[in-house]
Amino acid sequence: MEITEFFELSIGRWRSQRSGHHLAFAHFEQVLSTIDIESLSLNDPAVVAICELYEIDPASITQPFRMTWEGESDWDDKLISGSTVLVPIPNVENPSRGKLLRDQGYAETIPAVAKYHLSENGIFTLLTEYELAAAEERIWFANPNLRFRVATIKTSDGKGVTTASFSSEIRSLSSSTN
Repeated sequence: MEITEFFELSIGRWRSQRSGHHLAFAHFEQVLSTIDIESLSLNDPAVVAICELYEIDPASITQPFRMTWEGESDWDDKLISGSTVLVPIPNVENPSRGKLLRDQGYAETIPAVAKYHLSENGIFTLLTEYELAAAEERIWFANPNLRFRVATIKTSDGKGVTTASFSSEIRSLSSSTN
């Protein structure tokens, strides 16, 4: 699978069920959510703003997208919602590797730059280092309408895991690519 195919396959509406272990609180959490992933044009104002923030030439990016989510946790009565714009920059010499610019990170809600790698067997690995933590996510497809995601959040020194989660995500039938 090529990186462009991975991003194209991700576009759509996903129903997600995530189980998380928060080791710092000795707590288990279940989150049910809807995730919408939509393709953005290279000249979308949000994409242009991220390129300007990181001083990146828009000609070097590929397939920017917006991810929006809304869900419920059994830990908190508040609705969980958010949105982030992601801008992939493939490595010219090895397109299965690159950087992913975000206007909002996963472990900390600040702009972030992650490194990504797509393995030969189609596992997308994303590594993001923040000021107070580091996140590692792996995403792969069982088929075009079913994908899995695991994530760990570690302390900034990388010596301790604070959170571990597993998600199964099913594409909504109205957004099916097949």
